[in-house]
Amino acid sequence: MTPEARIAAAIDILDSILGGEPAERTLTTWARGHRFAGSGDRAAIRDLVFDAIRRCRSLTWLGGGETGRALMLGRLRASGVDPASVFTGAGYAPEPLDEDEAGAGRSLDQAPDPVRLDCPDWLWPKLQDSLGEALGPTLAVLQDRAPVFLRVNSTRASRDAVRDALAAEGIEVRPHSLAASALEVTAGARRVQSSQVYQSGLVELQDAASQAVVARLADHVRGADVLDFCAGGGGKALALAALGAARVSAHDADPTRMKDLPTRAERAGVRIVVETKPTGVHDLVLCDAPCSGSGAWRRQPEAKWRLTPERLAALNATQDGILDEASALVGPGGVLAYATCSLLNEENDTRAEAFLGRHAGWTEIDRLALMPADGGDGFFLAVFQRS
Repeated sequence: MTPEARIAAAIDILDSILGGEPAERTLTTWARGHRFAGSGDRAAIRDLVFDAIRRCRSLTWLGGGETGRALMLGRLRASGVDPASVFTGAGYAPEPLDEDEAGAGRSLDQAPDPVRLDCPDWLWPKLQDSLGEALGPTLAVLQDRAPVFLRVNSTRASRDAVRDALAAEGIEVRPHSLAASALEVTAGARRVQSSQVYQSGLVELQDAASQAVVARLADHVRGADVLDFCAGGGGKALALAALGAARVSAHDADPTRMKDLPTRAERAGVRIVVETKPTGVHDLVLCDAPCSGSGAWRRQPEAKWRLTPERLAALNATQDGILDEASALVGPGGVLAYATCSLLNEENDTRAEAFLGRHAGWTEIDRLALMPADGGDGFFLAVFQRS
């Protein structure tokens, strides 16, 4: 496919997404209906689509409308490319610009800050309260694609050995300061999951900040009975097992999210017990709670635009409920860890303080906040110990 044809395809896909269809499903449906498109075409179109979603407001401003076509117009203008050179109507290129489109679009210098930085208006004051002077730089980071990170399985190999093995398969990486287990992929990211290094369990795909959160708990993990209470796909459970826990169990409110965890654990050479209803008490319970995902908007940009005040309030209630339920599973002297990939105080500090206000006999012993500017996702961690 030509670059112009890829843009035309992105326009059609974006129109479906703007109409309410999930991005991943829309991209999959398009690929099934256009089997002539090679892997390189699909990857390029995917990048165009997700870049447009991340920058929806600023590209709408530059493109003069809220359609897939306007978003691609805006993206070209943001890149310093004259849209008329792409929108030619020749071959599979988008139709030429009409008079209104040719004159549409304004400089981003004229745009309000929430438009320029791609933030919903209602979230702007909340993020301002949460981030202060870091608001602008943080939102600017979230406009771009996230790096790809790997977690080295330290039970199998060292970081240097894994780096050399990846290089032999054409995948370039470099160590990242957020975690001793973290490697940032600088070239060949799309080869990772088919690589022998990955297939043999030497690495897992995991954000560097997520790795840092687990590493922060290392002193409470070694030799302990650990429960990952909101396990999702199980990335943190695998990381906890690699730190030397005596026993790791995983639970999620939606058990189907853990369907691949036994296979992943076997590949990594660790044992994880999947529990549909956790019982008993544990030395450490980790709750990576459902949240707005605002710290990970680079990876899940749709979440930014689909979050509402009502949804945020519901998430806060869910977070409180999870903390209450999980705290009952911690034994005397044990530890409860609460994490989110959120930047909002309402999901972070406020929830931690509310938990302490509801439950006597607990002390906060650690708190960590990581920003996207640190290199990975935005993450929050509060650690409590039962008396």
